[in-house]
Amino acid sequence: MIGQLRSVVIDCPDTRALATFYSELLGLPITYDGGDEDDGWIVLGGGPGEHPRLAFQRAPGLQEPRWPDPNRPQQFHLDVTVDDIEAAEAKVLRLGATRLPGGGPGFRVYADPAGHPFCLCWDE
Repeated sequence: MIGQLRSVVIDCPDTRALATFYSELLGLPITYDGGDEDDGWIVLGGGPGEHPRLAFQRAPGLQEPRWPDPNRPQQFHLDVTVDDIEAAEAKVLRLGATRLPGGGPGFRVYADPAGHPFCLCWDE
């Protein structure tokens, strides 16, 4: 095992509306709301240090998926918590991942062998 599932992240144009929908649907409380300062980032469930969580990030202009239309595919990514980012990065690259531009404090962005993005996250 390289890491543990941290979050399933759903891109959407209105994070508050979609987070409220899933909060009601799943009975999960909103545990983080970054508002406009954090790109609309909202998290359900998984209190501090607890995982997995369901998170929402703002994606302006997003064309919603149209299942099963391959021209409008499903859109999400996984956040995976690791203890040692350098060791984890080496392992996922050996497995066929590619490092992507972007990232920030506590996370790096990669693509799986099929091109789906995912993040390796660690506590700083």
